[in-house]
Amino acid sequence: MSKNHTNQLESLGAVLHGHFELTSGLHADTYIEKFRLLQQPDITEKLCQEISERFLGFEINTVAGPTTGGAILSFEVARQMGIRSLVAESSAQGGREFRRGYTLGPKDRVLIIDDVLTTGGSVRDVIDAVEQAGAEVVGVAILVDRSGGSIDFKIPLYACITLQIETFDPVKCPLCQTNTTLLKT
Repeated sequence: MSKNHTNQLESLGAVLHGHFELTSGLHADTYIEKFRLLQQPDITEKLCQEISERFLGFEINTVAGPTTGGAILSFEVARQMGIRSLVAESSAQGGREFRRGYTLGPKDRVLIIDDVLTTGGSVRDVIDAVEQAGAEVVGVAILVDRSGGSIDFKIPLYACITLQIETFDPVKCPLCQTNTTLLKT
């Protein structure tokens, strides 16, 4: 991870400080607003190029990401690699699924990509959807890993930016105990 990438996040105003409820349900005092980065096509393209180059020798034929940020990144990485991009949408039964005519099978070697990694829940859901379709997941790429590298998917993982941002169980959140206003993300 480049210090320059972290500086880019800061300069774009993508690193917010306060009291946040994350999608995972955990609380944090720092939030990464990925769309402040994703609205910059030139920067997003360069980060996706970094990911594409990292996974060149993996014989990938499909890139898949969860809605919404992961879908944008999946498209750009797939475009650069000259392969197809799929979107894994939320399923009514929980987890993720491929709809809208997207299909996978045993010959597919898939790179999973997402925007921000906190607990790994969205990525695990996409991995499950790929494996349920009979395809092989060969790697995971993340724009911003806020777990400090603590998540292990048992397959190659690459993050453009790795940060160590503490999260809290809502019951034990020190910010809740001081009645700091909670913002939902």
